[in-house]
Amino acid sequence: MAAELSTSINIKEPRWDQGTFVGRAKHFFTVTDPRNILLSNEQLEKARQIILDYKKGVVTPGLTEDELWRAKYVFDSAFHPDTGEKMLLIGRMSAQVPMNMTITGCMMTFYRTTPAVLFWQWINQSFNAIVNYTNRSGDAPITVNQLGTAYVSATTGAVATALGLNALAKHVSPLIGRFVPFAAVAAANCINIPLMRQRELKHGIPVTDENDNRLGESSKAAQQAITQVVVSRILMASPGMGSLIFSPFIFQRFPWMSAPIQVGLVGFCLVFATPLCCALFPQKSSMAVSRLEPELQEKIRACRPGVETVYFNKGL
Repeated sequence: MAAELSTSINIKEPRWDQGTFVGRAKHFFTVTDPRNILLSNEQLEKARQIILDYKKGVVTPGLTEDELWRAKYVFDSAFHPDTGEKMLLIGRMSAQVPMNMTITGCMMTFYRTTPAVLFWQWINQSFNAIVNYTNRSGDAPITVNQLGTAYVSATTGAVATALGLNALAKHVSPLIGRFVPFAAVAAANCINIPLMRQRELKHGIPVTDENDNRLGESSKAAQQAITQVVVSRILMASPGMGSLIFSPFIFQRFPWMSAPIQVGLVGFCLVFATPLCCALFPQKSSMAVSRLEPELQEKIRACRPGVETVYFNKGL
């Protein structure tokens, strides 16, 4: 009879060393795998139960270490790390490739009229808003009014910025104009992400010590987290936008091939860009206590004088 699986495996942390880019890349290639969105609710619930039981010291009979890690990554791909709630399907990082391919294809097909451009920009920024909300940091509840205000401000600001910059493309040289859509995507991300996560900037996100003991909430940590996410998202869009910029030069002789090949290139780029750009910064980010708000510094030094660094989920 095979020996029962040890209960000493630390599944609170990823399987690979998160102190290295390679380790983080391996982690995110698993979490953002598009095949994860095909998993049924039964499969997700089974993985969730395996993980919850294991954290309590209960090992599912016959469970192997590889099966345990597989369950963890299925769990991580679908459940929020702070709240434990099941995330919206289209907001999960594993949905980035199929959703962005679909939206990009529609934006490339329906672009001849202003209403069509406005509609698909709104769809694109609404999708981004869902992703930003789904992958937020913290576990504080958000009211319907707060969520509605964040959504309207984020999508309106991002759509207006994207349309404004895209309009500039008509007044510059064709070569420079090809880079304007990327500038629009970058600028829209700089608006959409902070506005959808504005509650974190106002009220802070949970910070802990290295043993996950909660120490308080910090807006300074939220600023660092959101900045890192904005950088990752802009770079995530770069390869796909690059393919859109340069492929027209390649397919001028075969215009009918342009749209399907561009959509395929976007998908191919995102398969790699999504995990690699998520891996630029550790999801469990850190900050020196000396960089926190003065009142939180005092609280930590009074209650936990030996703590010099705090940790927090930066979101994705």
